[in-house]
Amino acid sequence: MPNSRSQTAASSGPITIARHGRPDADRTVRIDWQGYEHWWKGYDAAGLAPGQQPPDKLVEAAAKAEVVFSSTLPRAIETARAAAPDRDLVIDADFVEAPLPPPQMSGTLKPGTWGVYARIFWWMGYARGLETRREAELRAERAADKLVIAAQRGPVVLCAHGWFNRMLRPALRRRGWKCVHDGGDTYWSSRTYERIR
Repeated sequence: MPNSRSQTAASSGPITIARHGRPDADRTVRIDWQGYEHWWKGYDAAGLAPGQQPPDKLVEAAAKAEVVFSSTLPRAIETARAAAPDRDLVIDADFVEAPLPPPQMSGTLKPGTWGVYARIFWWMGYARGLETRREAELRAERAADKLVIAAQRGPVVLCAHGWFNRMLRPALRRRGWKCVHDGGDTYWSSRTYERIR
């Protein structure tokens, strides 16, 4: 007779974690570090650029889901609503993107380049008063628990953000979940996890 842990594993639905669609933001501008701070606030306030459709795989996963989660940021909410129209969403700040405080360097760069520098510096401990890497890792543990608990009721979908979705990976692995579909890290991409123990 299977033990209670294996019964829980067998009864848990898959967890699909998607990155949001392409935001309505200009990535071609050249800005200094203060300009990037302003740009990032606008990025967080922006919804999706018009004319996009969610991929069939995400729509199908959302249609089967018992719960559809989203972060509190507009680009994630609009992604979840596009994938799961007419569904009630669970909108939770625990799934927002990890912060990107830019280093106070001279020069002007495009937002994407600033993002790379900001992520490297943040990863090394340069948080400038925002959420630290350790705090974000603890948040990822808390967020993973929410997904795992919800998956006990059936399939789960989360629409969130590129880097924070990556931070969920080790947290889910520690809880006995394995990535069974890796769709990469582009806009609208998704990964699916299943419980293996």
